[in-house]
Amino acid sequence: MSERIMLADELHRKGYSCSQAVAVACADLVDVPKEILFAATEGFGFGMGTMDGTCGALTGGLLIAGLKNSSGNLDSPKSKAATMKISKTMLNNFREKTGAIICREIKGVDTGKMLCSCPNCIKHGVEVVEEQLIK
Repeated sequence: MSERIMLADELHRKGYSCSQAVAVACADLVDVPKEILFAATEGFGFGMGTMDGTCGALTGGLLIAGLKNSSGNLDSPKSKAATMKISKTMLNNFREKTGAIICREIKGVDTGKMLCSCPNCIKHGVEVVEEQLIK
């Protein structure tokens, strides 16, 4: 288990949302202060606050992907396609690991069958970041 996964688990146990735990645990990959990552991902937790949206562990990882891969060039945004390709791969890999990407589906709200716990979603969120962004 990587140090980032262990850190993300520790942060979640401290009260961070799934999205905050993944983004802050992966802060070493981007040049953004942890406090900014924490604040930027606050609205992504709990399936974007309603369980109807994308799992926070995945959205936290996708935020890191954008920050890591984007050229940041406002006048000529040419890195978008490459970042979207990375994001698509991360999304597909996360779905393979968890069984779904929508929070309520992962938690089995409508079916009564949980596909993946929050701690495991967080683990998989960090894994897909590491798989795609660490070469």
